[in-house]
Amino acid sequence: MIPFTDEELLEPVKVVIEKVRPSLALDGGDIDFIAVKNGNVYVQLKGACIGCASSGTTLKYGVERQLRMDIHPELSVVNVPVGMEKDIENL
Repeated sequence: MIPFTDEELLEPVKVVIEKVRPSLALDGGDIDFIAVKNGNVYVQLKGACIGCASSGTTLKYGVERQLRMDIHPELSVVNVPVGMEKDIENL
């Protein structure tokens, strides 16, 4: 169980997202932070990352790995497809 509330995770998660953003930009991609809910970090890949065959690997071994190293080992990252952002608010 993650010993932090969603609200306590907001700022640290945003810091990590900014930390990985330059790596994505090198390949023409980007990432937007959407929300943290129950230990899940919801993001949206953008630019060249949309539809890229390596996007799943980028999420798990790039973004999620960094979140787990910097914040807590039980965090998970979930990519939210374009147009589905409002569905996250209803969780």
